[in-house]
Amino acid sequence: MSQKTPLIVLVEPQMGENIGAAARGMLNFGLDRMRIVNPRDGWPNERAVAMAAGAAQVIDNATIHATTREAVVDAQHIYATTARPRGMTKRVVTPRFAAQEIREKMAAGEEVAILFGRERSGLENDDIILSNTIITAPVNPGFASLNLAQCVLLIGYEWLQAADETPPSVYNPGKSGIATHQSVDRVLDFMEAELRETGFFWPDEKAASMVEALRNLYHRAPLTEADTRILWGATRALAGKRNQGGNFDAS
Repeated sequence: MSQKTPLIVLVEPQMGENIGAAARGMLNFGLDRMRIVNPRDGWPNERAVAMAAGAAQVIDNATIHATTREAVVDAQHIYATTARPRGMTKRVVTPRFAAQEIREKMAAGEEVAILFGRERSGLENDDIILSNTIITAPVNPGFASLNLAQCVLLIGYEWLQAADETPPSVYNPGKSGIATHQSVDRVLDFMEAELRETGFFWPDEKAASMVEALRNLYHRAPLTEADTRILWGATRALAGKRNQGGNFDAS
């Protein structure tokens, strides 16, 4: 990986399945450094390996620690994830803000750790006291509790997004490419002429607005050259059938 990633510290996780799911979520978004504090069911854990699926490398490289303090002893900045206000004087940030800040700190050479709490009760005050900053996600206040793996996944997603350059919207026109304005107008001119012959634009006082609506319909869609050929062929086929005095049968 091009940049060192933050330490993901699971504090006293209970179920191996949750550890494995967290590992899988980590690797989905480029995180690969897991530390586990006093796992309830011991370590190694076969259920964690099974749940991790293709992310076994995260499990294999995870380190086990007796206390949270031991797990973050080398960190220079510690973030604690929690949804509950603790009455502490701590800076609180969103996952998105934290992700960008963590990247900046790590790019400057700092070691960063992110704490994730127990499945039932989350982080305890003693864990949060060790942290410099609290991360709280804007979620439904009536149901703010996230599963351990979900919380790791959320932070991982924001971590990757903070440096991701994927375009927010992409249109793939295929091999034929986007149609030129001339190609679209050529089809529309032909279509309009044929529709006039059939009396489609009726009554006369509405004809102009109907033509505008038809042209706007096709111009607002990013048609491909293949699309214009299909429209041209379909209009010719209908016109030919009309001129023969019959109905067009697609079969």
